[in-house]
Amino acid sequence: MIQTSARLLKLLSLLQSRRFWTGEELARELEITERSVRRDVDRLRSLGYPVHAAPGIGGGYQLGAGKELPPLPLEDDEAVAVAVGLRAAATGPAKGLEEASVRALAKLEQVLPKRLRRKVSALGAVSVRLGDCGPTFDADALAAMANACRDAEALRFDYSSYSGAASARSVEPYRLVHTSHRWYLLAYDLDREEWRTFRVDRIQGKPRTGGRFKPRPLPAEDVAAYVSQSVSTNAYRFRARVTVHAPARVVSERLSGVAGRIEPLETDRCVVHTGGGSLEALAIHLGFMGFEFEVHEPEELIGLLRSLAERLGRAAGRSC
Repeated sequence: MIQTSARLLKLLSLLQSRRFWTGEELARELEITERSVRRDVDRLRSLGYPVHAAPGIGGGYQLGAGKELPPLPLEDDEAVAVAVGLRAAATGPAKGLEEASVRALAKLEQVLPKRLRRKVSALGAVSVRLGDCGPTFDADALAAMANACRDAEALRFDYSSYSGAASARSVEPYRLVHTSHRWYLLAYDLDREEWRTFRVDRIQGKPRTGGRFKPRPLPAEDVAAYVSQSVSTNAYRFRARVTVHAPARVVSERLSGVAGRIEPLETDRCVVHTGGGSLEALAIHLGFMGFEFEVHEPEELIGLLRSLAERLGRAAGRSC
């Protein structure tokens, strides 16, 4: 049988791993009686952990949120994941998290077992940041947007477009979608009466909350694909639909979600929807993907590619 102190940590880990446990389930996992479970729960409460209990049939135990952060036991892989995430946040695009991330990482590394500390310190010793990570955003603002999405609260904020034009927006926020460097807010624009996608780093200051709203049906089942379409295709003057002779998985490694939306076809082909501010930019973008492709639309792009192929052929000393 597990010793009492170790058993408390095991009990705490179980309560953190699942929303609800019956007394019978906890007793079975810990190999103790349900009476001992009740005693251990009381010990956790005395240490500051808010463990809620519901008596009777269908009752059980649930770990609630407290006023202060209590000790948090982590499994080996969980501790390494937290350390890696903190190191990334220390140099990431979220303003306001850098210093806190460094402090938290120092505290975590101090208590990590030697075998785990070596893994985490090795990552820090050999990692080098390559240039600027891209546009930055305020971490508090992102948290405010997340809360508004969860609680169905309207938001008001000042927004700067790609061209630099400023505008005041009143929206119903629904989802936050992120790539490796950018965050996007999917929201219903109340003034324009249509769905819009906003780059979080272009939102000025912390959004202001308004009243609650009744959620609408989302514009698509696949929110990530919808946002990818809106930022990679719909936002541009020229839009292209192209069949690429390579598997969707391989193409997605070359093409990010903000550069195009990918639809798998057969195992060795896929359709790419993308866009550009000019036909020339689209031609260069497609040409440098590194795959054979066929353009279906627009017609103007097909004509430009023919003309470009002839010009490049002449430059190479042969006719096409």
